[in-house]
Amino acid sequence: MALLQLRDIGKEFGAIRALGGVDLTLHRGEVLGLMGDNGAGKSTLVRIMAGNFRPSHGTMHFNGRPVEFHRPADARDAGIEVVYQDLALADNLTAAANVFLGRELRRGVWPFRLLDHAAMQQRAAELFQELKSETRPGDLVRQMSGGQRQAVAIARTRLADARLVIMDEPTAAISVRQVHEVLDLIQRLRDRGIAVILISHRMPDVFTVCDRVAVMRRGRKVADKPIGQTSPEEITGLITGALEVA
Repeated sequence: MALLQLRDIGKEFGAIRALGGVDLTLHRGEVLGLMGDNGAGKSTLVRIMAGNFRPSHGTMHFNGRPVEFHRPADARDAGIEVVYQDLALADNLTAAANVFLGRELRRGVWPFRLLDHAAMQQRAAELFQELKSETRPGDLVRQMSGGQRQAVAIARTRLADARLVIMDEPTAAISVRQVHEVLDLIQRLRDRGIAVILISHRMPDVFTVCDRVAVMRRGRKVADKPIGQTSPEEITGLITGALEVA
């Protein structure tokens, strides 16, 4: 049974059609590369999956049941987490505080409940160990590398027990070593049966870590192929329009 099934998903903003009849299937423990030029419809599709937009038409099934997300909290409750390009981290807080931001653990009896910093540090350390990251719970985010910041953002999705993690350009503007760290983190998620959608313009990253690649152009899906059955040259042609469809 597929984890995620989108059928004929469309979205119009007035007279502008942003998406037209997109079908997409994703299985547990699968990494899907989602590629396309700016304005191809990737962001709109992701925002529908994340509950930011409601589709104008079409259906979505998640974890074996039909779903309609009216707000991002609905998608998170279902098990869909999004790691946006800006990561939405607080630079002045520690890694552990960022992991638990908005979901803080407390101890004591109301109204005298206090933040349980020790428990949050311990749980954050367990999550970083699970991800095989060198990130330390007590380190300030502003002192971290790009790869460590991604580890904090991904640990936050693990805290929520996500079934699907959508990652928006996670390797943009970071060093080669940090790119390898992020790709390793994606593989750790896959190894634990978590599905990942990787939105990226970086062809080497997609062909290194993804099982399949889907290409969007002008609001439509023009390709959806296993990595072993395509090539960077073909995907580039599909993105630019040199090839109409695969």
